[in-house]
Order: sequence, then C-alpha cells, then structure tokens
Amino acid sequence: MPKLKTSHVCQQCGYQSPKWLGRCPECGTWNSLVEEITEEAPSARLRETERALTTRLGEVELEDVPRLATGVEEFDRVLGGGLVPGSVVLVGGEPGIGKSTLLLTVAGAVARRAGVLYVSGEESPRQTKLRAVRLGLEQSAVELLAETRLESVLDALERLKPPLAVIDSIQVMETQTLESAPGSIGQVRACAHELVRFAKATGCAVVLVGHVTKDGSLAGPKVLEHLVDAVFSFEGDPTSGFRLLRAAKNRFGATNELGVFHMTAEGLEGVANPSELFLSGQAGGGAAGCMVAVTLEGTRPLLGEVQALTSPCGLGLPRRRTTGLDVNRVSMLLAVLERRAGLKQLAQQDVFVSSLGGLSMLEPGADLATAIAIASSLNDRPTRRTDAAIGEVGLTGEVRPVSQMRERLREARRMGFRRCLLGAGRGVPEAIAGMELMTVRHLHEAVGLALAAESA
Repeated sequence: MPKLKTSHVCQQCGYQSPKWLGRCPECGTWNSLVEEITEEAPSARLRETERALTTRLGEVELEDVPRLATGVEEFDRVLGGGLVPGSVVLVGGEPGIGKSTLLLTVAGAVARRAGVLYVSGEESPRQTKLRAVRLGLEQSAVELLAETRLESVLDALERLKPPLAVIDSIQVMETQTLESAPGSIGQVRACAHELVRFAKATGCAVVLVGHVTKDGSLAGPKVLEHLVDAVFSFEGDPTSGFRLLRAAKNRFGATNELGVFHMTAEGLEGVANPSELFLSGQAGGGAAGCMVAVTLEGTRPLLGEVQALTSPCGLGLPRRRTTGLDVNRVSMLLAVLERRAGLKQLAQQDVFVSSLGGLSMLEPGADLATAIAIASSLNDRPTRRTDAAIGEVGLTGEVRPVSQMRERLREARRMGFRRCLLGAGRGVPEAIAGMELMTVRHLHEAVGLALAAESA
C-alpha cells in the first residue's frame, strides 16, 4: 500500500509543518501540531459524471429500516430500541468500570442470531476467553480478532461482513498511513474516520470503546464525538455494584434515557426495577434528613432518596457539599429556605446533601424533596416513611409542578408510597388510586406538612 503524504497541522491556527514541532511558530501554542494526511487538491473542473445532483426534500422517500435488537434490554433502551444498521456508537468510561464486559455481553447476545466481529486490541484471545467463560459465553459464535492495525481489521470486516462489529478500543488502533504513535490525535481521528466510512458504506453497525481523560472527558480529538452517531457514557463507582449507561448524543433516539446494570460475579445484569436500588431500607422517612424524590430519566420515572445532614459550623465559613446533586442548585434552595421558609439557622450550619446509590438528581423535580430533607435534618424531625415529594422550587418560594406528573405518581404508588407532596398548577392529576395528593403552593407550606407527618 503506497504511503500517503503527511504534514503536521496546528489545531489552533492551521499552520502546517513538514515535521513535528513542540511550539507552533505562528500562534505560539505548545503541543498543538498533529500529523494529518495531506491530499492533493482535486481538479477545479468536474467531469460530467462527477457533478453533484440535488434532490428536493419533499421527494425523498423514507424507508423503515429495522433495528438490530441486541437482546440486552437496558442497552437497547438507551439506543432507542436497538442498533441502526450503518450506525457508529462510541462507549466511554473510566478504566475498570466494565466497558469490555458490557460489550462482550452485547456481542454474545447478538451472536445468537447474527454474525459479530469482536476486535480486541488491548487483550489477547486468551484474556478475552477468560472473560467470556465468566459471562457464560464460552461456546459463543462471536468472531474474535486480536489486532491493532486498522488495515487488518478492515480486511476482516470485508471478508466476514458482520451486522455488528465491536472495536475495543479506538485508542489502540493505528493506520500505516501515519507515523505517529497509537492513541495520538491524528491516529484516533484517521482510524475513526475509516471505520465510520466502512459502516456507512456496508450497513455494519460499529461500536467503539473509548478511553477517558483524568477529568472524565472522552480522550482523543473532539471531532471523534462529531463523527459518530451516538456517544454513551458508562458510569458508576468501581467499588459499587451499580452501573449507569447514559447517552450524551444519539441521532436515532432520545439522549435522556438511562440504562441501569448490576455487576455480579457472572457479569452485568440489567435492572428492570431500578427504583429499588436508589431507596434505602427506611426510604421515605424513619430518620431525620431523608426524603424521596420522583425524578425522570428519559421516559423512565425513578424514585431516589435524598439524604441531608446539617451540623453547627465550627469555622467562620459554613461548608456546602453535595453528591449526586448540583451544588449551585442546593445553595439556591438553602437561600430560599432561609429567607422564605423561616429557617434562619441555616446560615450557621454546615450542610451535606447526597443522593443514595449514585443516582444523579439534576432535574428541577427533585427540588422539593431536597428542601424537605434539609429542613428535616435541621429540625431533627423525620418525615413519614410513605411520603414522596415532586416539585420545582422558585426563588420566591413557590412550588411548581413538573412534566409527566401522572407517570411519576404511578411509579411512586407502585413502590408503596401512599402520600405525595407536589406543586399546584396545570398538569397535576386530580386523583391517583391508592395515593393521597397534597398540593402545595409555597415551600413553607410543604415543609410544615412534611414535618407534621411524624405525629400523623
């Protein structure tokens, strides 16, 4: 294969150099020159057969392309129903979080019905086999290739023509057309571009495993996220058994869906009822500083427990710490509780707020439960075990309803909750069978009702 001409291009100003330089002489940026393939400029005049033809939007015919269901329900949920033929999905996550375990499970499930090529660039076939035995896939029909050269991978894909290919990982792939080391910006971009081109031309769905940097962002050039059709983030505490799959980008589905997995000795298992994971044994009350919120992840309502702890400040500046909640949102709720709900003592209290089980509660629907949990801890008065709260809190202290209230309330009722405090307004159902709805208009009113429940 003839070697292509390359040059080093500054990613900031576009300066080109025949060799690598540590500092760009044009803009002065350090370590910004990346090796790229230099192509000769095409002729300005196009032949008759090369001229582009336009099509009116109204004349474009839509085809109902069936998705490839992987058989892993939580993975299909985040995808939007399955893999679209010709799509490219990037899955990133911390080292050891379980990316390879997840995708080998997906590959094994798809291999029962269709061909799959699993390219392992970081592990030997023996290491992959050991993982497959643990997952119960020792007799799987998955085609395994331990290779890092892109040209060899593309050759195998063209011979096998599988409906699904898994590349683990894109950071170790290298093409012979570039002299830079594997994992460099130029190599990652060139390899990803060729794999995307192959997927679009053949209809093979490609799943790429991506590394992350120390700040949690996907490693490699930012253009990598633009090239692919979907970007998934596999999250979770390595010391915990729970894993969350989120979509940051999805051209064929919603970006706010959530897949929940439980890591066991036999591999990852999908969790059909994730609300149970995020509730403690005394969920909904029983201890001061606890309140249950009903949040929404895509189309799935989830119940999560908010725990708050207030303690007299021993220093001049009170501390505010959060886990799973936005610290700026919690600071706003503390100010509203102090000024609008009469809790003046909060100015001299250290406040710690956390969501149980690693669930991220970033939507406004968790405001009311968070505020009640803080007030409960400050007054050392527990709420009722069967209480939940749904509502957004404004700066004036008003409590407003949020979207999809009926679905949230039905999930709370299914999990055994009997009463729910929620904001009054449009979209609030008049009644839910087996549940008492307590509509409130102000935070002061909601706190009073929740803390009075102890004697109820």
